Amino acid sequence: MKRVLIPLAEGFEEIEALATADVLRRADLEVVLAGIPGTIVKGRSGIKIVADTKIEDVNHKDFDCIVLPGGNPGYINLERSKKVFDIINDFNDQEKLIAAICAAPSILGKMGILDNRRATIYPGMEKDIPRPRSGKVVVDDHVITSEGPGTALDFALEIIKNLLGKGKANEVKKEIVYR
Repeated sequence: MKRVLIPLAEGFEEIEALATADVLRRADLEVVLAGIPGTIVKGRSGIKIVADTKIEDVNHKDFDCIVLPGGNPGYINLERSKKVFDIINDFNDQEKLIAAICAAPSILGKMGILDNRRATIYPGMEKDIPRPRSGKVVVDDHVITSEGPGTALDFALEIIKNLLGKGKANEVKKEIVYR
């Protein structure tokens, strides 16, 4: 079974993290929500989530994909985590799937991961990535980026397509009545 890690930092965007986690689980992917620093994490809208584990307890080598939700200040707090930084670097070196939505692609931009890749980001933040493109979801090699909360379902379906194939993505799309 493929495994997906979603780190949650204080101020994360609830729609992006939870809609993505839900859709990925419907595809029978094992999704682990990892809190930073603890297991109870408050989102940008004040919703408290009990994560499956703490980021410090994660062995990232057991995962096939990392999903970085946005939200302000969530993406800033993600960027401050050395553990998240190390995981992203290792995933990039191994060309494992890295998916970032909303403001989170700016993290990849600062790390140099987007230097030679097309990507999208939350509207108005285009200066934070080197080669911004318009579109709900942009895929370039092993990196998937998406614009924001309203594109979370498209984002999640693209992750499924990348990990499990177009057939599984279409199956989930039908199940959730997404048109």
